[in-house]
Amino acid sequence: MLEAIHVPDIVPLEHILPDEPLLMMGAGPVPIPPAVAAANSIVINHLGDTMNQVIAQVKEMGRYVFQTRSSHVMGVGGPGSAAMEMAIANLVHPGDKVLCICNGYFSKRMAEMVSRVRGEPTLLHIANNEGASVALVQRELARGGYAAITLVQGETSNTVCNHSLGSIARMAHEHGCLVIVDAVCTLSTMALEMDAWKVDAVITGGQKGLSSIPGVSLLAFSEHAWATKIATRSHQPFHWCLDAQLADQFWNQKSYHYTAPVSGILALHEALRLVCAETLPRRFARHQQCSEALQAGIEALGLDLLVPKQHRLNSVIGIVTPAHVSSDVVRAHMSRVHKVEISGAFGLNILRIGQMGEQSRAHNLFRTLHAFGSSMQAGGASLDLPAGMAELERSLSRHAVAQAAQG
Repeated sequence: MLEAIHVPDIVPLEHILPDEPLLMMGAGPVPIPPAVAAANSIVINHLGDTMNQVIAQVKEMGRYVFQTRSSHVMGVGGPGSAAMEMAIANLVHPGDKVLCICNGYFSKRMAEMVSRVRGEPTLLHIANNEGASVALVQRELARGGYAAITLVQGETSNTVCNHSLGSIARMAHEHGCLVIVDAVCTLSTMALEMDAWKVDAVITGGQKGLSSIPGVSLLAFSEHAWATKIATRSHQPFHWCLDAQLADQFWNQKSYHYTAPVSGILALHEALRLVCAETLPRRFARHQQCSEALQAGIEALGLDLLVPKQHRLNSVIGIVTPAHVSSDVVRAHMSRVHKVEISGAFGLNILRIGQMGEQSRAHNLFRTLHAFGSSMQAGGASLDLPAGMAELERSLSRHAVAQAAQG
């Protein structure tokens, strides 16, 4: 047999990957715990008693993390954007008017998904790196006719947080709107109470706050949303893989939908187990303390944070790059010299450092701030690295003392 296409000359993966793994301190993915990594190396049958037990526990732990009693917690074989699309494809019907609260890149992605399923999005743009105010959303909802609203809890692209999410969601519910929330970078890093806040769909990715692997995501539908939009629908959604009724066959009926990403689900199980072992209150406190300490250290260097404190997202920190410094040069120097990786941005002159899951550990903060400050100096920035490191240590020590005093 003649080969029309010749065997390619392939470089082995061991020659592509760096000799020393990079410390992942960007906007995601994040470092994963050993238990998660070990689970991700296992393959089992995607159907049967063993998988059924795993799925039952993933749903139970998911309900805890989402703070919901809903029976409609399910995973998605895909990124957080696939879970986002699954929520929108099943809850937004053709012709539905949807108010899309847009703080940045990812909230606009939700609006695009609404239009792709033939919904009618109205974009409410929130300017000046601010979170959406209750009054602004109230004025728009008063116009009437909206079937749903979409919004992010934390806008990863520019590090803005919608701190009024709970009030906005409850208000939208009173106007008869379903509420679809992107919590990709925030779930398990800060409070989100799905039932108490009257949220109808919450979306998250595995690779951020949960410290699991990319490519397996988690979402929850409220009982109200399931009953009014999914169980009683008169048409099929545009997506077969993302059809919630078909997914329900696997996640709730122990039946077949498609071959589940079993290794990823096992990894997600272990990630959720670690969240439950830590408990949400302790996890929230750890994330807040570590993020605020890192923010204080960055400001003590002499650099500015992009977003004012009252609108700031703690799980991803946005740092303004000085005008004469190249963000790309800083990131490259951090990776090459210090083996620490952080993120650039979507057209903004900022650098982003993540504080999600395993990133929020004191040893990672010290290594990252030193690498960042040194690389900024190498890129031409004038700053006070000793002052930044000292402030980081002071802030972490203050939190540790306060925590010990509370028992």
